Amino acid sequence: MTEQNTRLGILMMVVTTFVFAVQDGISRHLAGEYNVLMVVMIRYWFFAAFVITVATRRAGGLRQAARTRQPWVQGFRAVLLVAEICVMILGFTLLGLVEAHAVFACYPLLIAALSGPVLGEFVGWRRWTAIAVGFVGVIVILEPGFGVFDPAAVVPLMAALMFALYGLLTRYVARLDDAATSFFWTGTVGAVAMTVVGAWFWEPMTAPDWGWMAALCVTGALGHFTLIKCYEVAEASSVQPFAYLQLVFASTIGLLVFDERIQLNVALGVALIVGAGLFTLWRQRQAG
Repeated sequence: MTEQNTRLGILMMVVTTFVFAVQDGISRHLAGEYNVLMVVMIRYWFFAAFVITVATRRAGGLRQAARTRQPWVQGFRAVLLVAEICVMILGFTLLGLVEAHAVFACYPLLIAALSGPVLGEFVGWRRWTAIAVGFVGVIVILEPGFGVFDPAAVVPLMAALMFALYGLLTRYVARLDDAATSFFWTGTVGAVAMTVVGAWFWEPMTAPDWGWMAALCVTGALGHFTLIKCYEVAEASSVQPFAYLQLVFASTIGLLVFDERIQLNVALGVALIVGAGLFTLWRQRQAG
């Protein structure tokens, strides 16, 4: 892996986090006006079309992309991801981008914690310490002992747990399937699952909001495209720390566009979570 490729990979990850942050901002707007399930369903229609288009341009076409020896696991992880997206967008509408992303930032620590029981990977005491510090950060953000605990704060935590499990299952299926196959199943099965559920919650949309919906679909496809390119040119361990920039970009959108505020406890909690997450990634790289 050359230095130039690593730099390009980092640039692609920065672009990806910015695109996904914009996507989160659009999702927050649309989900505030329309049913979350309908918004995600339409987004997944475009995502499935993008995935199928990518598959047809590869060697072997759709047949090769769909071939897997673990269809149940692939199907489950696809449904898990689309359910996580619905839960996270609900979190945006309940808490805003700043606080929802602040709690969600703990997902790399959840992946590290669950990699032992799910994948049989060894997690040393240093990483367990970092995981514990990160969850102290989550507690600082949630403030369970101050005043009345807001149950809505659990929503992005549930999304983080679901996304962590999705990440672990993606690593699990990678033992037998390539990335193209996992990508194909993620888009197509997710679209079918969302259509079965979301079609019951259809609402008429205004012309301007159809424009925002189109932007949501385009940012979704663009974000996945840049992410694929990122991992093609650089090792995951080199670029993964920069994924935390999505928290920065999304919080900035929350502050500037939705007039949100950053509370002191949220800033302190985020510092603990991100610090612990970066240490965990560093230890994983050292162990590798």
